[in-house]
Amino acid sequence: MVIFFGSFLTAAAVAYICTGKSIREIGSGNPGMANVMSNIGKKQGFLVLGGDILKMILAFLLAWELTGKGDSGRVILWTGFGGVLGHNFPLWRKFKGGKGVAVTCTWLIIFMPLWGTLSCLVGGVVTLVTGYLPLGAMVISILAVPFAFWQKGVMAGILMLLAALLMFTRHYRGLRRVIQGKEPKKFRKRE
Repeated sequence: MVIFFGSFLTAAAVAYICTGKSIREIGSGNPGMANVMSNIGKKQGFLVLGGDILKMILAFLLAWELTGKGDSGRVILWTGFGGVLGHNFPLWRKFKGGKGVAVTCTWLIIFMPLWGTLSCLVGGVVTLVTGYLPLGAMVISILAVPFAFWQKGVMAGILMLLAALLMFTRHYRGLRRVIQGKEPKKFRKRE
């Protein structure tokens, strides 16, 4: 059920409503906030971000309700992981989804408020300083792994490690382009 929440790609909906086109026909074709913001507009990019955050929050609340309002930490852990999988591999789009940065950050912040927020802030700073979203995305997910093991236990650490590996696979091409000097700098703070 949670995977279905993640499978709703806000960027695809915003792109279609604003342009009448499939998100696959716009910019990089990636159904994510960065592509929408770069190619449709900032306002639309922030709508995507808000929608991705909202879908994760709704998934957490529904899962918590359906599990009888039990162990919220466990519910958030598994719901977040399922939401990230759904976003990256949506069933209704032949498993071709977004790269999962916003949904992963939402999961981290709700699951580990202090350490998840810190991971996301450091990743955001890396993105702003370097201009490379793939680098910031990797920093976010890599920093979360030791915090999860330390604060939340082995299962949380393993799922965060899997999420970091997923983030790596989703950003592999971008990271290669960064190394080769071919990745365009986006999100760089203007000097």
